[in-house]
Amino acid sequence: MRALTARGRWRSLLAATGAAGLVLVAAAGPAAAGNDGFTIEDPRITESSGLAASRTHPGVYWTHNDSDDGAYLYAVDSRTGKTAATVTMTGVGSPRDVEAVSVGPDGDLYVGDIGDNLGGSWPHVWIYRLPEPKQLRDQTVRATQYTVQYEGGARDAEALMVHPKTGRVYIADKKEEGGGLYEGPKELSASGTNVFRRVADVDLWTTDGAFSPDGTKLVLRSYFTARWYPWQDGRPGKGGRTSVPMQRQGESVTYAPDGRDLMFGTEGERSAVKSLPAPGVDRDPGGASKPPSGEGSSRGGGDGADGGGYKVGAMALVVAVGLTFGLKRLFRRR
Repeated sequence: MRALTARGRWRSLLAATGAAGLVLVAAAGPAAAGNDGFTIEDPRITESSGLAASRTHPGVYWTHNDSDDGAYLYAVDSRTGKTAATVTMTGVGSPRDVEAVSVGPDGDLYVGDIGDNLGGSWPHVWIYRLPEPKQLRDQTVRATQYTVQYEGGARDAEALMVHPKTGRVYIADKKEEGGGLYEGPKELSASGTNVFRRVADVDLWTTDGAFSPDGTKLVLRSYFTARWYPWQDGRPGKGGRTSVPMQRQGESVTYAPDGRDLMFGTEGERSAVKSLPAPGVDRDPGGASKPPSGEGSSRGGGDGADGGGYKVGAMALVVAVGLTFGLKRLFRRR
C-alpha cells in the first residue's frame, strides 16, 4: 500500500487564514481554446457537486446537484454557462447523495451516489452508468445501477474517478485523517455487490478527483488544497501540490478535454467554474500569459513534489469576515 502524503492539513490552513482560504496568484501560461472558466447560469443548479468534460460535445461539462434533487444530470455549455440538456436517469431508484460524475473510456457517464450524510453508516452506496447522449436535448436515459461496498466497512465519499484507459473505477473517501483510495473490480457487476478495496492512503479531505485524459496523472482536491500524482502501474506515485482557486465551497474538479487545464467547481447559485493550468504539463514558454478566469481565480499549476515545482508569483491570505460564517459555508455537511 502506498501513501499519498499531503503537507499539512485543513486545520492548519484554517488557523493560518482565519477560515477563509488561499489565493495563489501564479505565473501563467496560455490557455487552450475552450478551457476558460465559466459561470453556471441555470437557477436549478445550486449545489453543483461533480464535474466532467464531455467527450462527445466540445465545450460541454456535465454536472449535477448534491442531495434532494432527483436523478438528473445537466449538460452545461461553457461558452454561455447555460444548460444545453437535462438528462433524467431511470432504473436507478431514488438517489440519496450524488457527489461525483466521471466519463469512462467507452464514453459512458458514471455517476457516484456515494455521499453518506450519516457519517459513513450506510451499508452500501451506488454507482450509475449510462451512455452519454449523442444529441443535446432534454431526454430520459436508462442507467445501470451498481451496488458498492468498501473493504473495511462503510465510508463517506465524494470523489469517483474512472480511468480513461482501463475503465477501472476508483473512489477516494472524505476523511480528515486516515483517508484512502479504493479500487473497484476490473468489471462492475450489476447483479452482485462490488467490493472496493483500499490501494493507497490519502492524507487529504477529498471532495473530488479526476484522471488526466491520457491516464498518466490523478488529481485530488479538498476545500483548500489539491494534489496530483503520477499514475504508475495502476497505483499513484509520489506527487505534489497544485494550486487551487479561492472558492466558497470547493466541491469539484475535472480536466479540460485536452488535458492542459484543470476546471474547479463550487456550490452555490450561479457558481463559477475556474480554470488553472494542469500540473506536469509543458506550457509554451513563448506564449503570452493569460489573465485569471473569473474573480478570485489564478492561473498556475504545480508540478513539483510537495509543491516545490509550481511557480507562485504571490500568495494572498484572505481573512474571513466571520469565522463562524466561513466554517458553515466551507464545512457544512453535504
